[in-house]
Amino acid sequence: MPINIPKNLPAGEILRNEKIFVMEEDRALSQDIRPLNILVFNLMPEKEKAELQLLRLLGNTPLQTNVTFLNTATYEPKHVSKSHLEMFYKTFDKIKHRRFDGMVITGAPVERMEFEEVRYWKELTEILDWAKENVTSIIYICWAAQAALYYHFGIGKYELPKKCSGVYAHVITDLTNDLVRGFNDEFMAPHSRYTTVSLEEVQQHPELELLSYSEEVGPFIIQSKDHKHIMITGHLEYDATTLAEEYERDIKKGLPVEIPENYFPDNDPTKPPKNTWRAHAHLLFYNWLNYYVYQETPYEWHFVDDAIDYYI
Repeated sequence: MPINIPKNLPAGEILRNEKIFVMEEDRALSQDIRPLNILVFNLMPEKEKAELQLLRLLGNTPLQTNVTFLNTATYEPKHVSKSHLEMFYKTFDKIKHRRFDGMVITGAPVERMEFEEVRYWKELTEILDWAKENVTSIIYICWAAQAALYYHFGIGKYELPKKCSGVYAHVITDLTNDLVRGFNDEFMAPHSRYTTVSLEEVQQHPELELLSYSEEVGPFIIQSKDHKHIMITGHLEYDATTLAEEYERDIKKGLPVEIPENYFPDNDPTKPPKNTWRAHAHLLFYNWLNYYVYQETPYEWHFVDDAIDYYI
């Protein structure tokens, strides 16, 4: 399906340059198609980069998808313009009367704080409670995955001796599971975080299934047995250069960070890194939208007139 986005969304020009079929809003609205409605709660500081990364993945299926971007009402982001938020984002009070087929909650650079110390924690938990009845399936990325494990399943996080940054090999525990259908026996995926969760606690929890893990960095893909919650502890959505940009940012801040592992050719930061995880990123989102959202969501949700924001 083509991607339909609002006029003037900064990601639009980039998507067109990547030869992604972009369709105008009016044409999408005129089609007699039941689109999937996906809510993206974007907690990343550089929101425009995260938008582009997620739109690429959500747009790579035969399913027409209507995406709504959600922003916090209790915290004002510092790295994005107010006009961008006003034009392309909504707050929870504007969407809580609606239902969504799927939801994505991004990571956030707050993992070294206790969950309850995060300024928007109360707002996030209100949204998580609302999503239990109003969203078919939810993907949580990095810190959001840790937050979901803590809030829904009582599994806490702990701080690592040093930042986990790099691209690591992962294995699949059940290749017949729909979410990882088509995955290689071993695949690469990026991580960028200061905290982690216990592999043993995840494995022993009666409501959870561990689908993928790394010998080096622990649990990676975790799902609830009812398929409602999908926790991804790393960043399959990252671009090839994202870890390099984070590394350069941390060096400029004077932080004691090491070169991302298994990332730069010959471990040389002057050499451009390659994306070795792109195919599995697309496959994960394709499988999620197909098996966990499209196949499971009720065909007839109740929508009001403002339900359609834009399609991808």
